[in-house]
Amino acid sequence: MTESGLAETGLIESGPAKPATRRLFFALWPDDATRNALNRTGKWLHQHWGGRRMRADTLHLTLVFLGDLPAAQIDALLQGIQNIPIGAFELNLDQTGHWPHNRIGWLGLSQPSQTLESLVRALRDQLRILDIPFDARPHTPHITLLRKAPGGAAPECLPVNWGVDRFVLVASNPQADGAHYDVLQTWRLAKQ
Repeated sequence: MTESGLAETGLIESGPAKPATRRLFFALWPDDATRNALNRTGKWLHQHWGGRRMRADTLHLTLVFLGDLPAAQIDALLQGIQNIPIGAFELNLDQTGHWPHNRIGWLGLSQPSQTLESLVRALRDQLRILDIPFDARPHTPHITLLRKAPGGAAPECLPVNWGVDRFVLVASNPQADGAHYDVLQTWRLAKQ
């Protein structure tokens, strides 16, 4: 009988079970009108650069990437993130770009948003307090519109104006046709 067969019969102990994890990130999640505008920009950019367009239901702007978090910590995370002292704000997504190293075509900001960066800092501060690890590399705000794109000169585009009034915690579920996302919780930003 094999070792796995013995473990199933209870004759030997199997190794400790790995804790279940979820691949998580905080993001700005567009409303329907913003998603449609981002999707149109993705179609337009695809005409210039080719590649594989992102599905409209996956479009987002990552705030903080957590990576694989043990499922047992998710409740503490959901309860621990609160009182983010940031009000609703506007983003003007007006700059296209391409990263040759990973062949991503994106839409971002030509001018930095201090409010967006304050939101990222506030989330990172609360994650530190909760002792939850995250990707601490500098935040580069962008929305991935294309993958496997050869790129080229960055064409000018019509800006997408996004009225940001919430952020979300998202779980990424890899599938054969690409990642599928589940929004686990939404936090509203204060109205200005």
